[in-house]
Amino acid sequence: MKKIIITVSIFANMGFAQTHSNKEAYIIYDSKGKKTDYNQLLVEAKKADIVLFGELHDNPLCHWLQKELTQDVFADKKEKLTLGAEMFEADDQIALNEYLAGKFSEKTLKDEVKLWTNFGTDYKPLLDFAKTNKLKFVAANIPRRYANLVYSRGVVALDSIDVEAKKWIAPLPYKYDGTLKCYKDIFENAGGHGGENLPKSQAIKDATMAYFILKNWSKGQTFIHYNGAYHSNNHQGIEWYLKQQNPDLKILVISSTEQNDINQLEAESNDSGDFIICTPSSMTKTYK
Repeated sequence: MKKIIITVSIFANMGFAQTHSNKEAYIIYDSKGKKTDYNQLLVEAKKADIVLFGELHDNPLCHWLQKELTQDVFADKKEKLTLGAEMFEADDQIALNEYLAGKFSEKTLKDEVKLWTNFGTDYKPLLDFAKTNKLKFVAANIPRRYANLVYSRGVVALDSIDVEAKKWIAPLPYKYDGTLKCYKDIFENAGGHGGENLPKSQAIKDATMAYFILKNWSKGQTFIHYNGAYHSNNHQGIEWYLKQQNPDLKILVISSTEQNDINQLEAESNDSGDFIICTPSSMTKTYK
């Protein structure tokens, strides 16, 4: 009788261990919520003109996959790969170029460029990959002070900025469609606070990033752009502006989301991207 109890106990413990030994860190879904994998994502990324990698800013899996995808696309595209990001503002491009050319140290970069809190862990690896492999890295975002100007005083306020400063934003006037979900949601979630200036301040960011992406892309190249998922979700935001300028572009949108249970994509995330990276809500964060 004792032997039977021991045997049952061993198998019970094995079952417990098996249940808890394979926690998935992420699952990749296609646009319809069907499970797919990284290899398929990579195949499509290599065929794209522009890849909009929509991240969750504080999610370490997003940043790891950005680096992995960049390395793997580079292995195929080599010098025909260009990188760019929301996290760098256009007026810092010269300083960014000088860092990439090895003209000054990381310390000087931190002194001269407006860097995000999580730069060291999340964006420096991408920037240094570009530096090592002599790739162009585009500071694609509008200087924050001008986006804030739109929010506080309206789009018309941009007419008053210096002519030189206008080189760092999308050409004016820029199109705006307040019926797009990405801008409509911002307006509604704010309860009307800030009026239309709030979504328009988001739109000038999207328009500017699209402008600098296309300014630095040419046929036969692949441009990987890193941005918050909300800037490209549902094929709106940046993609909408890209398609206004060149409707023939082949654009791949990668979105990211977090769920308590990642084994089935929640319906609201369907169609948010061509591929959706789903990670557990309990995933540790890169910053607070």
